[in-house]
Amino acid sequence: MSSPQWQFAARFRRNAFGWKSDTPILRLKEALAEIKSAARADPLLAADGAVILLEKLSPAISQVDSSSGAIGSAVSRAIETLVPLIAAAPSTSLVRHRWLQRLWAAVEDDDVPYLESLTEFWGELCGSPETASEWADIMLPPVQAAWQPGAPRTRYLKETTACLACLYAARRHDELLALLERAPFKWWHDHRWGAKALLAQGKVADAIVYAEASKGLNAPMGAIASFCESALLNAGQVDEAYARYAMAAAQGGTNLAVFRSVRKKYPGVAADTILRDLAASQPGQQGKWFAAAKDAGQYRLAIEFARRSPADPRTLARAARDFAERQPEFALDAAMEALKGIAQGYGYDITAADVLEAHAAAVRAAVVLQLPADAVGERLQALLAHPGINGAFILSVRGRGR
Repeated sequence: MSSPQWQFAARFRRNAFGWKSDTPILRLKEALAEIKSAARADPLLAADGAVILLEKLSPAISQVDSSSGAIGSAVSRAIETLVPLIAAAPSTSLVRHRWLQRLWAAVEDDDVPYLESLTEFWGELCGSPETASEWADIMLPPVQAAWQPGAPRTRYLKETTACLACLYAARRHDELLALLERAPFKWWHDHRWGAKALLAQGKVADAIVYAEASKGLNAPMGAIASFCESALLNAGQVDEAYARYAMAAAQGGTNLAVFRSVRKKYPGVAADTILRDLAASQPGQQGKWFAAAKDAGQYRLAIEFARRSPADPRTLARAARDFAERQPEFALDAAMEALKGIAQGYGYDITAADVLEAHAAAVRAAVVLQLPADAVGERLQALLAHPGINGAFILSVRGRGR
């Protein structure tokens, strides 16, 4: 196997970058593009390039400021990209062992640590159950020694996760479970391998009980729920998966994304049911689900959420503006809730323009509904007359707008 002159190699010298993260992130993207391009023609060569990049990565970025998390996230994404290339490469046993030895040396020299997550993929990197078994035998003794009764519980070993991953990849499930029985803590980061081992043996119920046993203070409840939900879904137990874990396992950057992720996993469950369950899982924050309900076409439910707890007035006003023609009843209600929220002091840095936008949307919706000319004014007066609502700002803006 001949090595090309990788362009990225010269850029990832030790301490090659200063404290700013923009340049190393850009160089990392370029390196990944170069390796992926090579993989189309020569997977073996690309895998060797991936190993070289991982060897050079941590020393090169050791001086980069990691406080924002940007460089750490970029490295994690790079590892997730490079691992499959190395794992799937058609290498000989000798070449793969050399790769693994070089990668493990990089992990041991990684002080930040940036390559810590690489140990989670060690079983995959081995490429075969036989190689995984050999590496499990190498890493078992230090893990067993650290987990002996009376051993210091504060001792951290980089071999631990890699060993568990290798035992799992080698299908030595019973041995893996026996080793985890010696662990000083029921920590999900370790015990997930035992849950996966039980699942691989077809013991769905036992795997869920095992996973549930890892719950406790500071445990990643979402990750545990996600594992249990996935186990039940793969077993065809959809109703139980939804009832027990769907809400706790729901993930997404926004509430709309959370709703869509649950909807995708459970197409047989009505949209309004999912939305109500999601809102119920966050008591007192129903208004935050307004946008998700609106985008799902659940207009009445969206207004119900907005009335039960505060929603962002700008979000309400935009919805009223956008739906004044198509859903005038919904738009009128949304506009009035926007004005109500502004009067109650909700929303960040609210201006007169926000009041005028909500009021204009209400007027437009009333016209589409063919309501009397003073209908919006009457509803506004009734709203502002409610105890606890200070409408002076709204009235002053409305007065200037006439």
